[in-house]
Amino acid sequence: MSSTMSKGRIQSTLRHFLDNEASGGIILMVVAALAIAIANSPMADAYFNILHVYIGPLSIQHWINDALMAVFFLLVGLEIKREMLDGQLSTWSRRILPGAAAAGGMVFPALFYIYFNWNNASALRGWAIPTATDIAFALGVLSLFGKRVPASLKIFLAALAIIDDLGAVIVIALFYTADLNLLALSGAAIVVGNLIIFNRMGVKALWPYLVLGAVLWVLVFSSGVHATLAGVVLALTIPLKITPGTPEATHAESPLHKLEHHLHKPVAFAIVPIFGFANAGVSFAGVSMSIITEPLTMGVAAGLLLGKLVGVLGTVAVLVNLKLAELPAQASWGQMAGVALLCGIGFTMSLFLGLLAFNDPNVQDHVKIGILLGSLTSGLIGAVLLTAFGRRSET
Repeated sequence: MSSTMSKGRIQSTLRHFLDNEASGGIILMVVAALAIAIANSPMADAYFNILHVYIGPLSIQHWINDALMAVFFLLVGLEIKREMLDGQLSTWSRRILPGAAAAGGMVFPALFYIYFNWNNASALRGWAIPTATDIAFALGVLSLFGKRVPASLKIFLAALAIIDDLGAVIVIALFYTADLNLLALSGAAIVVGNLIIFNRMGVKALWPYLVLGAVLWVLVFSSGVHATLAGVVLALTIPLKITPGTPEATHAESPLHKLEHHLHKPVAFAIVPIFGFANAGVSFAGVSMSIITEPLTMGVAAGLLLGKLVGVLGTVAVLVNLKLAELPAQASWGQMAGVALLCGIGFTMSLFLGLLAFNDPNVQDHVKIGILLGSLTSGLIGAVLLTAFGRRSET
């Protein structure tokens, strides 16, 4: 679908979102594989060293993880707000199945991780790592099946992942916040107050929000709260025009739609791949079976593979059997199981949570191995199931 829209034409934001995320997910797969290859090649030292080069007050890796990812979280916040107020999640009937599945898909992975690491207090800090779903990666895999997978399943997966992102934002805010600088936090609160005033006054120009958003990022970065959350807070203050009957407003009508439209491609095709390239690289030199079977590594991998499957598929099964919800239209249980496994691809957000949970590079490498192992296995088995059951939706 063309990214340029004639004036007055209604844009299907969800379709645009799905297309960009799926394409971005495929690029992310390539970038992740490239990072792993470089990290295990003669170029490894240069790869790791350049990430620690300082530009101004931050290293390149921190600019990527704290600044660029704030833009990613800005887009996440915009998507959450739009879907909750005026999109696929605007009513409780639409929220119940993906919402409950997302909740189950966060609780059970955490339980699997805790089971493996119960006796290690420091390792327990990483309980949230396997709770995340990488929407770009998952939709990228799902897109490879084309019309063999019903559109309803793609919408279900997108809705689940958006709610999952909301859960991840809450987890970061509550459990991964350092010592607070109250002065900076107070300044951030004042900026947020001004953003809300702009919203209430009906200011539609985006630049005042973005200028204050940059100030907000600096203050949040200084406050001890993770700086990426500034993006989510900014997103919630961007005006959205509710358009009953035609929820996908034109860009001229809604500042939120306009900003979301402009951010989709840079985030999907630049920011997330850059983050993936900078953080996926892990050297397998010296990696043995003992490292793979360590409780931390196994907790992450089992949480993604088994926790997501049990949490998502089990929750859907309970709701359907209790007649509180129905399977997505034209979807089979085999396809639902495949999608539940794709939810175990936790690449981007899991890597991000792993960096927040642990500062030790050696521990981070174990986390990355667990993420790669769990995500790859989940993706492969999910793809096998979707291949086996996909023919049903071709007719």
